[in-house]
Amino acid sequence: MSGEFRPSFEGPYNYIPSRTVAIIMISLFGVSTIWHTGSALYRRMWWLLPTVVLCGVMETLGWSARLWSHSEPLNDIPFQIQIVTTILAPTPLLAATFVIFGEIIRRIGQVYSRLSPRNYTLLFCTFDVISLLVQGVGGGLAATADPRENGRDPETGGRVMLGGIAFQLVVIVVFSICGTEFIVRYLKDWPLGNVETVDSEESLQLSKRGELTTKLKVMLSALTFSTIVLFIRAVYRLIELADGWNGRIISTEVYFNVLDGAMVVLAIYTLNFIHPGHFVYKSESSRRDEEKA
Repeated sequence: MSGEFRPSFEGPYNYIPSRTVAIIMISLFGVSTIWHTGSALYRRMWWLLPTVVLCGVMETLGWSARLWSHSEPLNDIPFQIQIVTTILAPTPLLAATFVIFGEIIRRIGQVYSRLSPRNYTLLFCTFDVISLLVQGVGGGLAATADPRENGRDPETGGRVMLGGIAFQLVVIVVFSICGTEFIVRYLKDWPLGNVETVDSEESLQLSKRGELTTKLKVMLSALTFSTIVLFIRAVYRLIELADGWNGRIISTEVYFNVLDGAMVVLAIYTLNFIHPGHFVYKSESSRRDEEKA
């Protein structure tokens, strides 16, 4: 039966991917991606294209490959496509979280942060890119490995991907710690006592304690939820890869559907419904009025 672990099955999944689940996921990610693309273009928030939209495109491609695998379960090509795309897709989505949180820091008080919003975003996005590259290299090695044809073991690529996922988990934990410290300092009104974290003289006035509005509270809650589900997904992927390509975890479809696919769906739709363009960022005219005030 589709999706059940069958040790005797010779296909790369050790099961036949569910057609129904694949169609549902393609539809969900497709709608979210189109929605995010439209929002990014309408609001001119171009940075959403290489982050959230890129995540949606890769997830749609990955689940399309799984749909292909339902029809051709012994074909390695769709299996390789879904390995690379689904392992990489959440990484740019996580980068969007770093960008949004950096803007929140700028708005409610840069003096409560150890890094300026610009450096905060640059640092964590750089770590995110490193994680993406490591996972990409590992995915490429695993996808092209064939002991019978080129003598390369896919476990090598799996170990590289494992390292990339582990690094991503560390980044998420460090980001969460830094974010928590910032929020605590803001709520307790414990500034760091310097202005090194301020981006420029122009934003010095804004570096003082700003108002944590209802919209910003909602956005912070959304980022917290999104980070938690992406953390759950990363933990699952770490355990999955550590268990090996023929392990029971990677060979059980329901784990992948729930702990990977569903987690990313929750994260990407969180930013659809609680969009930073409405809850955080302001129009240029609003910014000029704010600065004059």
